[in-house]
Formats: sequence, C-alpha cells, structure tokens
Amino acid sequence: MKYAIICAAGPIEEVVDLAEYDQKDTVYIGVDRGAFYLLEKGIQPNEAVGDFDSVSEEQFAAIKSSVEIIHQANEEKDETDTELAVQRALTYEPDYIVLTGVTGGRLDHLQSALHLLYRMQSENRKVKFKIHNTTNDIRVMLPGVRRVKKDERYPYTSFFSFGPVVTGLTLTGFKYETVNETLEIGMTRFTSNETVADVCTISFRDGICLMVRSSDS
Repeated sequence: MKYAIICAAGPIEEVVDLAEYDQKDTVYIGVDRGAFYLLEKGIQPNEAVGDFDSVSEEQFAAIKSSVEIIHQANEEKDETDTELAVQRALTYEPDYIVLTGVTGGRLDHLQSALHLLYRMQSENRKVKFKIHNTTNDIRVMLPGVRRVKKDERYPYTSFFSFGPVVTGLTLTGFKYETVNETLEIGMTRFTSNETVADVCTISFRDGICLMVRSSDS
C-alpha cells in the first residue's frame, strides 16, 4: 500500500500523527506552511507546493534549504494550493492520498477541501482519497461495496449524500443496520452510527456518499 501524504497549512492542531503512514515508499508533500509543519515533525518532504504566503521569511528559507523540489505558484491562480499538491501527488501513482491540515480555521477552506476530495475521487477511481485530522477520518465513497475495519479511535460513523441521491444504502456491522435505504441531501438520519463488528460493510447502488468517522475527544 503506497501512501502520498499532503500536509496543508491549516492549524497545526489539526495535523494528524503521521506515524501510521510511515513506510519506505511514502511520499510527503507540504502545502505552503504545511511543508514547515512536516520539517518540524522531523519528516523530509519530497516536494513543497504553494504560493507560500503563510510562512515567514525564516520559515521559507528553512523550506528552501531542506526540500529539493519546490513548486512556487503565483498568488493569483485558479487552483488552490491543496489542489496543486494533489495533482503532484497523483504523479507518484499512490494507492492512497491522505490530506491533513485542511480542516479547522476557515470554513471556506474546509468546504474547498471536501469538494476537492469529491472531484478527485470521482476522476481517479483507482486511488483512495481521505481527509484525516486528529478527530476525524473523512472519505468520499463511490457506488459499490466498501469494507471498513473497526477503529477504536473513531467510535462514531456518519453518512451523508454528497451530490446525487444515494440509493440502495445497506450497512452491516453497525449498531444501526440498514437495508436498501435512500440517502438524500439534507437528511440527518444517518448521523452518529456506531461500529459493532470488527469489519463493517457499506454498499449502495447509485450516488456519492460522504463517510465521516469521528471521535468526541
């Protein structure tokens, strides 16, 4: 399993512990101040991307002296820094792309990250995308069957329609199981379910489903 980790410039408290992704071939890409976050954690980024408007001169100097590949973008551009980083991550052909440091702080940045997650997952079906912070694991799911292992860090699991209506939603291994349900935008019925079995199954026929696994702490 090859990971590409994208660390963005959100509040440092939102950046997850990256030890679980630490493998020989893991790729790390820092987005703007996120590159400095990685260096502070003792992680050598493969690349740094962004306009670097959120770093001091001293921090940018540290990034330039430590990171071999730097893509400095113009402040006036159509793509966000995070989207540019995802485009770079895809060139490494990973199995998973994990975004951290994209939640907390500005809500427009969070919405931007969620919609980016949706579009990138829809366009790159062979790669699994997720947003991971200290209290949440967020994934966009396409039609089909997905199995999720129980994780004590995230006892609560919620499901939301993210665009088209989700049809045929069947949940097994959860406290509240469902069979062939419909999930529409605006519905809150599928919030705060709980995993019971060691492996839970989520399946549906049509639509796009956003799954959020959460902790209260």
